[in-house]
Amino acid sequence: MRYDLTDLRLFHAIAEAQSLSGGAAALYITASSASYRLKNLEHALGTELFTRTPRGMRLTPAGNALLDHVRGLLSGIERMQGDLARFSAGLRGNIRMWANSSALNGFILPSVSRFLLANPDINIDLEERPSSSIVAGVVDKDVDIGVFAGPVSAGGGARIVRYALDELIVVAPIGHPLTASDEVDFAATLDFDFVCMSRSSSNYLFLKEVARQAGVHLNVRVHGHDFAAVLRLVEAGVGIALVPRSVAEEYLQDLRIAGLPLPEPWARRELQLATRHDETLPDYTQAFVTFLLDDPRVADTRL
Repeated sequence: MRYDLTDLRLFHAIAEAQSLSGGAAALYITASSASYRLKNLEHALGTELFTRTPRGMRLTPAGNALLDHVRGLLSGIERMQGDLARFSAGLRGNIRMWANSSALNGFILPSVSRFLLANPDINIDLEERPSSSIVAGVVDKDVDIGVFAGPVSAGGGARIVRYALDELIVVAPIGHPLTASDEVDFAATLDFDFVCMSRSSSNYLFLKEVARQAGVHLNVRVHGHDFAAVLRLVEAGVGIALVPRSVAEEYLQDLRIAGLPLPEPWARRELQLATRHDETLPDYTQAFVTFLLDDPRVADTRL
């Protein structure tokens, strides 16, 4: 049986949008043309792929099965096109990586810069993603390497190793009332103004949820666009913040802000590195994994 790649792309787009018109718009074709192509695909397969409901298109069991295959197929085609384009440009390889914000800013970026300087024929596509989506991205072959925080089920599809240990701390301006103690309970911080990451960041969403569980409304003076902005605002006296120690290390060493450990168990952060369990990595990707794990600043946290 032969399949038209455009039909498979359309099926994927409709499944993602849960809408015939939305899928058609994603491929810049008319809804009537999309409907015709979908009917032909279902006819060729001998089964319905969607259930039409007032709220949109819902995948049938056959549709769910096909979606798994189509995702892998389209991902493979994108990797093929990207690899060939890079070879034509004279590059030897490309590595795709997702990481959560704390790992990215606290550990990974310095390692990446040194690796790229030492390997001018390799590119790295590096994106920040929430920890909850990273393992799935590795298993689904959207990325080659993922680094995330906390326990996330891999379902047997990913090889996971410990990457680094970190902790969330409260940072405050020098002389802030909280700095009278060497450690602070999180509940005691909620009486003060906070400086936070952007509203969509995993760091802010985590902080907001912890405050909610404590039954206290978080008073946010300002949202910074990244950790560097948050630390500068804390240094200026705008408020306090909850950040990974690895991110604040330079500011703490220079005594530009004060850092207060938290006794709560959730403050301890174990970062994990994931690759696909059933796939041998290219030599350059494996070299990058080894480089990440052997970085002295990272390795020292695991001792």
